[in-house]
Amino acid sequence: MTHPLARIDFRYNTQHVPPKVRAAIQKNTRTAIVKRGEAVAQLGVATWEQLRQAAHDLKLHTLTHLDAYLPQLEANVIAAGGVVHWANDADEARRIVLALARAHNVTRITKVKSMLSEEIELNEALGDAGIRALETDLGEYIVQLDHSRPSHPTNPTLHYTKEDIAEIFRRELGVDAPPDPFVLTEIARQKLRAEFLAAEMGISGGNFLIAETGTLALITNEGNGRMCTTLPPVHVAIVGIEKVIPDWNSLAVALSLLARSTTGQQLSAYTSFITGTRAGGPREFHLILLDNGRTQILRDPAARETLLCIRCGACANICPVFQNIGGHAYGWAYSGPIGALVTPQLIGTLRAGDLPFASSLCGACADICPVKIPIPQILVHLRQRVVAGDAFAAPVAPPAMQAGARAGAFGLSQPWLYELGSQMLKFAQMPFARGAWLPSLPPPANRWTLTRPFPKFDATFRDWFRARTPQGRAQKQTRALGAAVLALGAGALLFALARKLWRRK
Repeated sequence: MTHPLARIDFRYNTQHVPPKVRAAIQKNTRTAIVKRGEAVAQLGVATWEQLRQAAHDLKLHTLTHLDAYLPQLEANVIAAGGVVHWANDADEARRIVLALARAHNVTRITKVKSMLSEEIELNEALGDAGIRALETDLGEYIVQLDHSRPSHPTNPTLHYTKEDIAEIFRRELGVDAPPDPFVLTEIARQKLRAEFLAAEMGISGGNFLIAETGTLALITNEGNGRMCTTLPPVHVAIVGIEKVIPDWNSLAVALSLLARSTTGQQLSAYTSFITGTRAGGPREFHLILLDNGRTQILRDPAARETLLCIRCGACANICPVFQNIGGHAYGWAYSGPIGALVTPQLIGTLRAGDLPFASSLCGACADICPVKIPIPQILVHLRQRVVAGDAFAAPVAPPAMQAGARAGAFGLSQPWLYELGSQMLKFAQMPFARGAWLPSLPPPANRWTLTRPFPKFDATFRDWFRARTPQGRAQKQTRALGAAVLALGAGALLFALARKLWRRK
């Protein structure tokens, strides 16, 4: 059953992450980062950076010319025997899928992993209509068995250990399941085989749509993708409009980046190209092109690069926030830094206003992103939207936060006030200091010290900087001279005042 979206309380979510989940996430993300680094090194850093720039440029070009590429895509899909449907929002996309299922008397559906189907809550809608939709990607299958949600863009079971998965299999499938990955995989394979043969419809997403030929590119590491898009008589692909690219040369660039960023492979195990209907495949191919807020993002020049994302998950793997809280804390289909960008723009800042602040702005996500999305800059832009509002949304931050933001902006823009404040903090922190640390601070600073101590404010950086640059040393000498002149002047004034008082006596 689909439900109205509630407000995402990110702070509450972060405080309820089991320690075992945190350990599993950190182990798995470290492995992914190491493999990605090895793959990039093998290709060569210079070549990698050229590919990143090329992918950024071609994706941005396509986004700003969707009015040309989407009609071209539609015409070529139709010419290849497919049917194109346009969905303005999630509700319309669900209605199209349900209408197709009813028209073909479908009761059983097999699905390929698709974040977009999570976004539109497709499984819930199908279940309400009495249609069984089964996830067949191993990770998604495990999550579905556990009645849970994926916790990572490409690794849905990132938060599980092999012992957790074995327990899920024992509980939900009634089998003897040791915590052995090979045995667990074989159990899933045996259970899914009959489902592939019985399905009346296959549903997939799509990694890329090639406008030049009307081709759907589907990138997977499991054979389930081809089983779902080949065996059932009807194949329905639901894809966001931002996934279109101009031609096959563009796809070659994207494929060079995607697998290396996701799993550290040169190329995924299964790279499938589907162009309309074909002999030996489904009798019908339906492509649903979904907007669901994407054109709204496109209208914002400061945020439109959000739509460059190719869903590799690398930003989540490298993010120190994600590594400590996992994906469920982000409260919706998309997690990690890209979730902090996408979610507030798709469902609104009223519901997801916390997420742009779910970042330290360290910039690691931007450095690792294969299509060079400027994630920290867009996060700051969205924070401004939350606090002050803009042409796309009214401010939703509490009045106290809005006042604090204005005061902070003023203080940080006045060097003398900033320096005075930094010196005053040295004294204000004294009641809370324990050695070189501040283990507990009052609200709102306690949001930090709930999880880790804060270093003491020494306010020594400016002195350190002045002592190490010619400009700084000159400035320090000027200030010292000014202070000396001021001290001499004050001394002379006091001397004159004392002399005058003495003469009166």
